[in-house]
Amino acid sequence: MRALLKNFLHDQDGAVTVDFVVLTAAIVGISILIGGVLIDSTSTAAESQGRSLADRPVGTNW
Repeated sequence: MRALLKNFLHDQDGAVTVDFVVLTAAIVGISILIGGVLIDSTSTAAESQGRSLADRPVGTNW
């Protein structure tokens, strides 16, 4: 029983899987944060452009 416990504690087979899961979760989390920032700034720029275009008269030469 003691040898089985010792082998279990020193086994490294699952370590790569745990590392992969943690890194993938970190990448997904960072992507969500970056996406939120980009959506906010993009919508602000789009609203500004929309207001600018709405104020221009249609059919006149500049």
